[in-house]
Amino acid sequence: MRGSRHTALKILIAAATVVVITLVAVYILGRNYYASHFYSGTKINGYDMGNLTEEEAVKKLSSHVRDYYIDIKSDRVETERLLGPDFDFDYDDDKSIGEILMDSQDEGRWFLDAGGEYSYTVAEGVVYDQVKLKKAFLALNMADEANMRQPVDAHIEMSEDTGMYELIKEDDGTVLHTDDAFLAVNRAVGKRKEEVFLDDGFFDHADITDEDEELVACMDNISAYFGTEIRYDLGDDEEVLDSATIQSWLTVDDGFNVSVDETAVEKYVQYLATKYNTYGDRREFRTSAKDIITIGGGDYGWVVNKAGEKEQILEDLAKGGIIEREIVYEQRAKVKGFEDIGDTYVEVDYTNQHLYYYEEGELKYDTDVVTGNLNRNNGSPDGVFKIVYKERDATLVGEGYSSPVSYFMPFAYNVGIHDASWRSSFGGQIYLTNGSHGCVNAPYEAAETLYGMLEVGTPVIAYYREEVVLTAQNAGYSNAYSYISPEKLEEMKKAEEEAAAAAEEAESETGTINMTTE
Repeated sequence: MRGSRHTALKILIAAATVVVITLVAVYILGRNYYASHFYSGTKINGYDMGNLTEEEAVKKLSSHVRDYYIDIKSDRVETERLLGPDFDFDYDDDKSIGEILMDSQDEGRWFLDAGGEYSYTVAEGVVYDQVKLKKAFLALNMADEANMRQPVDAHIEMSEDTGMYELIKEDDGTVLHTDDAFLAVNRAVGKRKEEVFLDDGFFDHADITDEDEELVACMDNISAYFGTEIRYDLGDDEEVLDSATIQSWLTVDDGFNVSVDETAVEKYVQYLATKYNTYGDRREFRTSAKDIITIGGGDYGWVVNKAGEKEQILEDLAKGGIIEREIVYEQRAKVKGFEDIGDTYVEVDYTNQHLYYYEEGELKYDTDVVTGNLNRNNGSPDGVFKIVYKERDATLVGEGYSSPVSYFMPFAYNVGIHDASWRSSFGGQIYLTNGSHGCVNAPYEAAETLYGMLEVGTPVIAYYREEVVLTAQNAGYSNAYSYISPEKLEEMKKAEEEAAAAAEEAESETGTINMTTE
């Protein structure tokens, strides 16, 4: 009995010894393990470092650091990104992780502390290659000079779409101060910032902004022309000098001074004259016989005063606003517009030797007359004229004659309508053999009546129904429709003679050829 007790005790002691040895071995193993490994519940800078060695923990933290990037932002350019690996960005091991393992973790207490949770923070110092960083930065689009947009000052220019002057806001461009910008990026990378903002101070600026006083004053000056318009009173026709056209005449110099291009104004005035001058124009005229003739020449019609109109336009532009007025005329007609004769006029049919006077479209008076002797080169001037003035008891003086008349109404140079007391008959074919020196001779009663009816400025339409040639001086001075200068007439005769001679020569040569052929 006593022997079996002794045996059991030996077994118990042996088992306890094994347990103690095992526990000691486990302790020693654990102590040795945690002397170089972090407890399983350990986090450093938020990263799980459980059961990692110092070297492994450093590598893990370094792998996160190497994922670093920085975004470079600005209001001027698009955001661009630099990646850490491009400039060897890495964790700078300052042995802080080893110090945590050595100082903050007691491996002798591993069996007591290993199950806990431990959180530590270390400074994540970094290292990187600044040369590579600058190379990567200069490779960005924003740092490439070829991509930089130069600043453009605020300015005034004419819009192609509207034809109006507009104030164009300045464009500061995208010219980056790369040296200053790199310093800012380098500082941000050193602090491991994930973005850096390059404000306007890192870029060039336009010198002149849209708030520049001179520029604003210039635009105010131009704006005064925006609402300016000249509306011409032309009867049934309409002509408007609009603000778009006016603005096209404006010029702005480098000093922001606004001026009107006077050459452009002159061109516009010439346009008005070309379009609205009716002086000497060919006209279709319905006669008292109800047929239509073509008559031109004479001195009747509208004539634009080009110098006066130019000056008036410049005055109007300086004043501004909506302006309604007539064109400035050098000579006026009775009726506005292209149909400027109207319905009150004198009609002289030289071929039929008859004169008619219409007032507001109604025939008020007519009479036979005697006009200039065509056979003596004294044919009366034809064309569209006007009564220039009226004179009582005048004496008409010419080469070889002096004739007193009671009523004289000139319309073409020194040619006019007057009484002819020396005549007993009028009309018919008298003018061909015993015509006047060019004036329109009328019976005394007719001249007296017309003198009382006609106003100065009344249109006179005088015409031949057959082709005539007028070479007299008064026809030339009065711009007669059928006038041909003596020099021109001589040229025409010479040309006709040469043409006839050439035809005769050609005919002679043709006859010779025919005879030779036979």
